[in-house]
Amino acid sequence: MGAIFRREIGAYFTSSIAYIFLAVFWAFFGYFFFETCLVSATTDMSGMFQSMFLICVILIPILTMRLFSEEKKQKTEQGLLTAPVSLGEIVFGKFFAALALYTIGLVMPFFYALILSKYGVVEWGIVFSNFLALFLMGAAFISIGELISALTENQIAAAVMTFISLMLLYLIDVIASNLNEGILQTVLNRLSFFRKYMAITCGLFNVSTIIFYISFAVVFNYLTIRVFERRRWS
Repeated sequence: MGAIFRREIGAYFTSSIAYIFLAVFWAFFGYFFFETCLVSATTDMSGMFQSMFLICVILIPILTMRLFSEEKKQKTEQGLLTAPVSLGEIVFGKFFAALALYTIGLVMPFFYALILSKYGVVEWGIVFSNFLALFLMGAAFISIGELISALTENQIAAAVMTFISLMLLYLIDVIASNLNEGILQTVLNRLSFFRKYMAITCGLFNVSTIIFYISFAVVFNYLTIRVFERRRWS
């Protein structure tokens, strides 16, 4: 898995994807930091983190679109599948590479927190809990994008399909609110990524939310492995 991880990290930084992703990601962090903290003269960074949910929905498809689509397009998929590594190592190697780049993007809020700490009291517990929420949510989103990338050889199609999938998750609350009370509404409310994320940014830290995001990531990585198991023997 280490070899796959290093290969993918290298591929991100030898192409323009890593630089575009980080530049745009940090630009939005900077804008929301200015709007929610500096303009309001507050050390509460919750508003900045709340605003980043939709940005992740938009940017993570760019991060995941090439994971497997590029392998199919360049006809290197068969070589990868016949390499002396397990399918799990291939899938998780690529997953952790995308997650590592995403995590680099999440470092920026800590610099902002250090700046604010020079002028007031920063609630570091809230900063870390928000970071953890954004990290786990991103891991779940990346696993979805990885599965979609494994299903198509067109990177643009993979990015668009991932964006639509993540946007549907974002709109679950809107969909649920327009349904009559019943089992379907209850299920949708329990699957709400946005509600769980917002609860943490508001200080309501819940272990079940952590389990939810991790379980989601594990399930979608497992589904990606299953896709390649079928492809390897077909």
